[in-house]
Amino acid sequence: MYLELQAKKTQVFDLKGNKIEEIELPIFFSYPVRKDLIRRAFLSEFTKSLQPKGRDPMAGKRTSAVSFGINLGLARVPRVKTTGEAALAPNTVGGRLAFPPKVEKRLEEEINKKEKRLAIISALSATTDINLVKSRGHVFSAETLPIIVSDDIVKISKSSDILETLESLKVSEDIERVKEKTKIRSGKGKMRGRRYKEPKGPLIVIHEYDPQFIKASSNLAGVDTILAKDLSVIHLAPGGHPGRLTIYTKSAIDVLRKRFDGRLVL
Repeated sequence: MYLELQAKKTQVFDLKGNKIEEIELPIFFSYPVRKDLIRRAFLSEFTKSLQPKGRDPMAGKRTSAVSFGINLGLARVPRVKTTGEAALAPNTVGGRLAFPPKVEKRLEEEINKKEKRLAIISALSATTDINLVKSRGHVFSAETLPIIVSDDIVKISKSSDILETLESLKVSEDIERVKEKTKIRSGKGKMRGRRYKEPKGPLIVIHEYDPQFIKASSNLAGVDTILAKDLSVIHLAPGGHPGRLTIYTKSAIDVLRKRFDGRLVL
């Protein structure tokens, strides 16, 4: 059977936050939000980025240690003949690991193509639900979602100008939230290139690659920029939780329409 859905209408804003036209969103923005599929697709995308790690197969085994046998008043662990030091066994200093990590371990979680496609569509639909976006922790004053802005935003090359545009779109409060909640990581991660824990802020989906705009937007706390053709669950639902505050350019909607246009079969 087919699920009968009704397309939503929304406003397109200019860089000053003024309404310039009304457009009809693609039908997939009205699909039901499947949190289970979104979580599954996120785990599949996330595990693809993991790097396999393992131990040297000979680690802890480069020794001539053998057990001395019984009736010596000693534990029957392998020992070095010259010194009598225990070696080789997992419970000895410098011995092998009992169950070491192996590079051949399967890390990636597989997902069907149709499931992945439906998960992305479902995550896109979640960006239109104000209650779902606010429950994720985002702070904004916009009255309707999704927020669609004219294509001129891609021509901006200064972070201050992008911030002014976000203020006019009533989403700049979310950037302030990210600044306030950014904290120093506990533990040794501080020494390994991940000193700060920064929450996720607004996501800007653009239709064409512009290095100046991407560089300028990256200077804003929590703001991520992605091309519509590369958009996935990893961007729309960080951590597997749908409802990220998302801003689309008008042409990005057309790109998404070409990617996902169709009907949902139940």
